[in-house]
Amino acid sequence: MDDFVQRLIDITGSAAAQSARADLVLERARWAAGEFHRYDRERTMAVADAVARVAFDKAGEYADWAVRETGFGVAAHKKIKNELSSMALVDHYRGEDFVSPRIDEQAKIVEIPRPAGVIFALAPSTNPVSTVYFKILSALMTRNAIVISPHPAARECCVDAAQTLARAAEAAGAPEGVIQVIVDPTIPLIDEFMRSEKTDVILATGGSAMVRAAYSSSNPAIGVGPGNAPVFVDGTADPREAARHIVESKSFDNSVLCTNESVLITVEPAAEALKRELRKAGCHICSDEETQAVRRYLFHERGFNVEALGRDATWIAEQAGIKVAAKTTVLVTPISLIGVDEVLSREKLCPVLGFYVAASNAQAMMQARALLRFIGAGHSAAIHSNDTAAIMDYAAMVEVYRVVVNAPCSQGAAGFATNLAPTFTIGTGFFGRSSVGENVGPRHLVNWTRIAYHKDSDVTLDAIAHTALRHPGPVPEAPSDGVPGRSAADLRPASAPAGDRDDLREEIRRIIAEELRAALKG
Repeated sequence: MDDFVQRLIDITGSAAAQSARADLVLERARWAAGEFHRYDRERTMAVADAVARVAFDKAGEYADWAVRETGFGVAAHKKIKNELSSMALVDHYRGEDFVSPRIDEQAKIVEIPRPAGVIFALAPSTNPVSTVYFKILSALMTRNAIVISPHPAARECCVDAAQTLARAAEAAGAPEGVIQVIVDPTIPLIDEFMRSEKTDVILATGGSAMVRAAYSSSNPAIGVGPGNAPVFVDGTADPREAARHIVESKSFDNSVLCTNESVLITVEPAAEALKRELRKAGCHICSDEETQAVRRYLFHERGFNVEALGRDATWIAEQAGIKVAAKTTVLVTPISLIGVDEVLSREKLCPVLGFYVAASNAQAMMQARALLRFIGAGHSAAIHSNDTAAIMDYAAMVEVYRVVVNAPCSQGAAGFATNLAPTFTIGTGFFGRSSVGENVGPRHLVNWTRIAYHKDSDVTLDAIAHTALRHPGPVPEAPSDGVPGRSAADLRPASAPAGDRDDLREEIRRIIAEELRAALKG
């Protein structure tokens, strides 16, 4: 596609033209998925391992790039996230087989893995490259093709990362086009991808509006809801350890993980000791006047001030007009209410932590429940306690699907400081109006065809274990519309060869001519 055709698309705003562009990409992805489906586990994991190694080696470079491009977060922490979502991710799932048939002799059931096919994956600006890594490797381990749509604020680093991983996948033997990325995403184009019948599943990580759009696309979608994690510190907790974990979590990457603690809830007997330990750990406990200044800066009539997203505590303090020590990592704002009348009890993707003191454990748990019903239902919560009964009561009270105990919530709920599945896509389940309540991972990108024998049958299934799967038909040829001729990662229209540009020019002209004829008839 040359500049002439691109100008036609820009001028006409043609939905049909956007649809044609999406269709070319998705048809290529369908071909790649069809061929990838024929790979055995050894060949599949060889591709995943090769891509993970390249991703790991580039973790620091892309961390720096993401901070430079978006303006928020901590490069050293983003490097950790990129590393955890590359080789560590593949190693975590190495013991699981998403490729070979599974046999249950006792139940007389054989399960055959069926990859989703073509995944359309949206990446957020807060965790851009780590999410790209995570979704690409999850797709590769399950033999799916994937099209990445980066957030405009992190477009350059995400595009480069996806292109790098695509080249690594092809060099390791993956089908051409198994990883693609939208170089210049627009809302109409993204909408075409989400609504296309050639998209098999949407992996939506980002803002609520985007997730709702994914769910309303008529295609299967796995989305997330907003976080707003309460952390309850009861009287049996070690205040030093609790403070250390909370600050470690709240300051990690300047709190852009949606699993970070939003409001700390404690009880009166524990409050003062906890404040002392929070100060020692790097927090600034705000006065009433300072809390009001932070409140005014962080929230306005349109909602959260996005300028504060992922900024460090000293920067936010300066913008709010308060003085804090240079080593401050978290601003703690005491509040007396939780709910619609207190904006500081909303989700805050920055190192500002609400601090609420309850009269009793029962009241603390009720306030944590209220916080999540206000916003963040289904997501995450944390508790610091040495009372098993209190931990169980709290977990039963809060309407979430992850309760992190005596650990940093940011890393714990995401599966990096606990044994939960590592993820950058948090399912919020029924409470959060989501289709998945687990930490999303490769297992959600494959379904299983179950062959079920009569339960009273005396059949033995030994022979099935040695039977190779036969896929229908020959391996298809790559589409001849010009798409496979270009780089597998680059969907920039100007990258197509001259012959392809001519073909696509004619296609666009045909579409526009049809629209003009329809308009004239009307």
